[in-house]
Amino acid sequence: MTSPSPLPHPPELTTLPEWQAFVSATGQTHRHAEMLRILPAASLHIDVSAQPLSPALDQAASDLLTVRGFEQAREALFAGLPVNVTEQRAAWHTMLRAPAPIAEVVQARQHMLDFVHRADTERRWRNIVHIGIGGSDWGVRLAVAAFGNTGVWRQIRFVSNIDGHAIEGGLAGLDPHQTLVVVASKSFATAETLENARRALEWMRAADVPHPEQQLVAITAQPQRAQDFGVPSAHIFPFWEWVGGRFSLWSSVSLSAALTVGTDVISGMQAGAAAMDQHFLQAPPVSNAPVQMALAGIANRSVLGYGSLNLAVYDSRLFYLVPYLQQLEMESLGKSVDIGGQAVQVATGPAVWGMPGTDAQHTFFQWLHQGSDGAPTDFIVCQHADHRWPGHHQQLLAHCLAQREALLRGKSYEDALTEAHTLAPDDPQRQAWLAQHKTHTGGRPSSLIVLPRLSPYTLGALLALYEHKIFVQALIWGINPFDQWGVEFGKNLASRILQEWAGATPAAEHDASTRHWIDTLS
Repeated sequence: MTSPSPLPHPPELTTLPEWQAFVSATGQTHRHAEMLRILPAASLHIDVSAQPLSPALDQAASDLLTVRGFEQAREALFAGLPVNVTEQRAAWHTMLRAPAPIAEVVQARQHMLDFVHRADTERRWRNIVHIGIGGSDWGVRLAVAAFGNTGVWRQIRFVSNIDGHAIEGGLAGLDPHQTLVVVASKSFATAETLENARRALEWMRAADVPHPEQQLVAITAQPQRAQDFGVPSAHIFPFWEWVGGRFSLWSSVSLSAALTVGTDVISGMQAGAAAMDQHFLQAPPVSNAPVQMALAGIANRSVLGYGSLNLAVYDSRLFYLVPYLQQLEMESLGKSVDIGGQAVQVATGPAVWGMPGTDAQHTFFQWLHQGSDGAPTDFIVCQHADHRWPGHHQQLLAHCLAQREALLRGKSYEDALTEAHTLAPDDPQRQAWLAQHKTHTGGRPSSLIVLPRLSPYTLGALLALYEHKIFVQALIWGINPFDQWGVEFGKNLASRILQEWAGATPAAEHDASTRHWIDTLS
């Protein structure tokens, strides 16, 4: 997968007449849900009615997708061609959940299934300690939190941070003889992950575990490095350079989740993601959910000037969806140079943030409603609950719909003045003053994503929806969503400081503040 990129370097976005038409059409829309647009996709329903919409914008968006080579780019993504142009790699995460994948994926799936089946049959390892960071961590946490409420007989702990408290807490109270340590690192060179893995090995040796390496598992694209670390070859689960870390949940990285919540959860998520893949491949742009969400994101960020995207997740089991999508979006779209190496002339990837509703309503929704900036919001909710308290779920649904409606409708000065009459019936001056405080403009964009219920299938479809949305946004902006050179730069600087402290290299040049703290903290 080292052939030249099949995608030409696109012209700078703002030079395109199609972009100017998109900007103009966006500015002429009114976000008060005059148009109802609800898109069914892989059992989900995505309501983008509260986003910028108009027939003129649809036409401008279609022209923009055409000039950006959308169909060609989508075909290249699914064909496993090197769409990651700076690293000359494919980004073939769709193959990992394909119903009939290539032979090496079939083999890796079977290896994982056999391992889990044998462990379950023998009732081995009451405890799993999953050591990984970033893409090797968030997806597994998300799957376990979403489906780990019942029927789980293994305990799982997650260790990601290099802070010693993380590994100390991750191992505390566990029986080392009944613990499997899963080390997930694509490169098998991630500093935090390997250091934590060494502490776990020391912990098992200190407890006189006879062969601690037999309780190690490695998930990596560098199997030789894992073997050199001491992991038995039968416990090494490969994935490939064409799997980006933030897409690696679909690979053997999900082993810890399979051991904890079951292989059916993983296969169900893969099936849901595959269904969304087919929707993305086949639906025309105007009814294509990832495409429509991407176009809304482009309009909100690059035309309307919103600097962030809020995730309002109305299901407490999806707490980890927020950091999962933070990484997926911000690592992919945090770019300011286009594929041709030129500065992008519009604002790209927004900051992504949020928390589950209704906690969010009592934390930051005031800012969403009346703050000077505001942010587009993705509301995510399940139509049906899986608990025995229907009244709770009705309240949850009501809050979700009401908050979205309030952001869209706002409150006029006249309506606020009517309310103020009841608060200060004999004081017109105070009424006018209160009405000013109660007014908010509305028209704030949002999407509503409705899952029939939270299942592995619907969660898989939801994650794939965002993956493809990001791909389309990157295509329009002309950036590469599959590399992360800024992260790599920070890692290299940290390694250099550690070498200085160890005396392995002479002191390097640093800014005055960094130099002070290197000397002070050494």
